Amino acid sequence: MSLLRVIGRPMLASMFITGGLHSLRDPKSVAPAAEPVVRPITERVQVLPDGTEQLVRLNGTVQVGAGVLLAFGRAPRLAALALAATTVPTTLAAHRFWEEEDPGARAQQRIHFFKNMSMLGGLLIAADDTGGAPSLLWRTRHGARTLRREAKLAQRSARAGARPAAAVSGVRSAVGGVTSTVGGGAKAAAGGARSAASGVTSTVGGGAKAAVGGVKSGVGSAKAKLPV
Repeated sequence: MSLLRVIGRPMLASMFITGGLHSLRDPKSVAPAAEPVVRPITERVQVLPDGTEQLVRLNGTVQVGAGVLLAFGRAPRLAALALAATTVPTTLAAHRFWEEEDPGARAQQRIHFFKNMSMLGGLLIAADDTGGAPSLLWRTRHGARTLRREAKLAQRSARAGARPAAAVSGVRSAVGGVTSTVGGGAKAAAGGARSAASGVTSTVGGGAKAAVGGVKSGVGSAKAKLPV
């Protein structure tokens, strides 16, 4: 924690702690000024108490508790947000400069009004201060970007895996075609060889038979010419 935060948080919370203690000790002095703001709020929000003094005490309790938490750096963002919520009705109730008829009083109330607006801005900045840690909004956006990036990588991996599968399928088809062609050619060659062998066998067999027949005829003629 930086030194500026250690010093700045108690200084920012001091006004709310003192104002909250005043509201707790003497709510009757604050109730008349708070009445124009409290009444419309209680009519719309049923969970709040109807009494103006009770609401003044409740507002003072929140200011003291949240102010102490902010001063000691305990849950500072939540404490600053709670104090910012109490600043709006307090400013509208106590510093209604537009209703002042006296120029001097109007000028003073205007100064206090915008002083409170400055404090409200400081509280909103403190509520958004993460102390260097990533905020919830940043973590949400970063997580969404990470998910989109992982989804794209998964799609690319799926496409890259589909391409080798298609290539393997094509190779298998080509090998099957070649195998079929070679097998058919081999079968045709074997059939031709068988036909040729059969022709040779037939030719050789016929010639042999013819030769044997000629020999037999010659022997018969020789026997006929010999004297008995």
